[in-house]
Amino acid sequence: MSFHSAAAQLVTLAAEGEEHGGNHESLSPYLTGGGAFVALMLLLWITTRFNRDR
Repeated sequence: MSFHSAAAQLVTLAAEGEEHGGNHESLSPYLTGGGAFVALMLLLWITTRFNRDR
C-alpha cells in the first residue's frame, strides 16, 4: 500500500465521520468543562497547601 492510497483512504474515512458533527451524544460540554474546572481547582488548592512558608 502506497502513501498516496493510504492517505486517500484516511480522507475518505474522516469524511464519513463528519456526517454526525463529530460529537458523541453522551458528551456534555458543560459537564466536561465543569469537571475540568473542579479538577484544576482541586489541584490549585493542593498546590497552595504544600507551598506555604513555614
